[in-house]
Amino acid sequence: MRVLVTASSRGIGFNVARELLKRNARVVISSRNPERLQKAKKELAEFGEVHAVRANLYDQGDLENLVKTSWELLCGVDALVWNAGNVRCEPCLLHEAEYIDWLEAAALHSVAPGYLTTLLLQTWLEKGMKGTLVYLNSVSVKEPMPPLVLADVTRAGLIQLAKSVSRTYGKKGIRAYSVLLGSFDTPGARENLRQLSEERGEPFEETWEREVLSRTPLHRTGRWEELGSLVAFLLSEEAEYMLGSTVVIDGAMTRAVDI
Repeated sequence: MRVLVTASSRGIGFNVARELLKRNARVVISSRNPERLQKAKKELAEFGEVHAVRANLYDQGDLENLVKTSWELLCGVDALVWNAGNVRCEPCLLHEAEYIDWLEAAALHSVAPGYLTTLLLQTWLEKGMKGTLVYLNSVSVKEPMPPLVLADVTRAGLIQLAKSVSRTYGKKGIRAYSVLLGSFDTPGARENLRQLSEERGEPFEETWEREVLSRTPLHRTGRWEELGSLVAFLLSEEAEYMLGSTVVIDGAMTRAVDI
């Protein structure tokens, strides 16, 4: 399978790309940081065929080039795994957010995945191809975390996007899923919580324990092989009847129950 993984030079995107490579996928990774992107490509190369494309997810031209170049490098794209980092002001509360922060959050968590979806749909439909979209999201859209309110509000639309894609194009073999993640040990997560711990004047370890480890009965973060197996399953034909689904992988950290 030929897979494009966004924001994948480190953290969640990087580790998902590695897990897919280990499962024999051919992968394009992306980042707006060229140095970090090349470093990630070298580290991932031992696991399989990986290509790197620099892309700023806020830039229309970069999004278009990302799809075009990925298609050329892989001779086609079968799937997108959408991932995104944090907006610059986070962690921040509502009263701290400025207009530009809301614009940035909407551009990153709504416009960019929506436009990438449009670009891929157009090509898949033109060529009569099947395709799969997996939007990596957060369980905080179900049980909000106030310091991440901008992301929570703007990422919530990915659930609607996955369902809409599947309802409209499922009969053509195009399906989409939204995956709500709990806590995974990433540089971004640690940076956010380190800032939070500094603002509260407490040791980082105490913040990590309370905000991450103690939230789940497993008292740990998610493992990359667990997330990789889930994403690989959703990309497979075995998950076809689940099209449009919202899947939670959070170690039971959220208290919300959907009936």
